[in-house]
Amino acid sequence: QSRTHPPPRRRPAQHPRLLPPKAERSRETRESMEVAAAKPILRVAAVCGSLRRASYNRGLLRAAAEVCEESVPGMRVEHVDISALPLLNTDLETPDGGFPPAVEAFRDRIASADCFLFGSPEYNYSIATPLKNALDWASRGNNCWADKPAAIVSAGGGFGGGRSQYHLRQVGVFLDLHFINKPELFVQAFQQPPKFDNDGNLIDAEIRERIKKVLLSLQAFTLRVQKD
Repeated sequence: QSRTHPPPRRRPAQHPRLLPPKAERSRETRESMEVAAAKPILRVAAVCGSLRRASYNRGLLRAAAEVCEESVPGMRVEHVDISALPLLNTDLETPDGGFPPAVEAFRDRIASADCFLFGSPEYNYSIATPLKNALDWASRGNNCWADKPAAIVSAGGGFGGGRSQYHLRQVGVFLDLHFINKPELFVQAFQQPPKFDNDGNLIDAEIRERIKKVLLSLQAFTLRVQKD
């Protein structure tokens, strides 16, 4: 008894994938880069409440600038120094509403920012003096903080600076700052394993990832506020 076999199945004809010429691909790449470059870059003014050179909170802000450059396109974190600000004294203001040079320069940086990232250490259950001083100077006259988004990160013992964050949010109500609610970042700096090196640089990969989430939330909120 002879056996019959079905005819072999024919594969559908495969057409070669058409790719644009090299020059065309280069043009498309160049155009996409130009479009990306044309989009506004959100300027994040990073303000640290600690003046200590190896400050952990300053280390968080440095890490935020690095993370932003590496993996958060469309934003740039710029540190704004507050060490030169005099203690708030309205006698230093001029009759025409001017301020000391260091204050004027600081106010200009704040006014030109799209949003803010605060590194807020906790002293005696509250905000550190240098940060409160900076907040007050930039609120004089035309409030430079008004109607802009902000986020907070902090590092320290105990609650990781959490109580300073809550007080900063309270001050922000009067300043008309719009803080993101989530995610929050409180770093318990003195627990093992070490989170920072001797120079205050962040060495914890998990915290860097959490900083990225804070930045992405701040970016999305800022774009939404600006759109409205």
